[in-house]
Amino acid sequence: MAIFHQQRYVRITGERDDGFVEFDFSLGDPDLYVELILPRPAFDSFCENNDVQYLTDAEAKAVDEDRAKWSQGGL
Repeated sequence: MAIFHQQRYVRITGERDDGFVEFDFSLGDPDLYVELILPRPAFDSFCENNDVQYLTDAEAKAVDEDRAKWSQGGL
């Protein structure tokens, strides 16, 4: 059985006063993501276990621009 590894991306979108981290997680393509929330210790373990790459500011901006484009009907 071949193991296929896709790059995993994380973008922190918020850190709450109660210790939870809100973040986007994606496999292979930062434009396709799920929104998740975990307590800080679990988030740190999640990132380590998944060998994530944090999105740079430029990558995050590109994701935001693509999201805005599609929310406006693909213009």
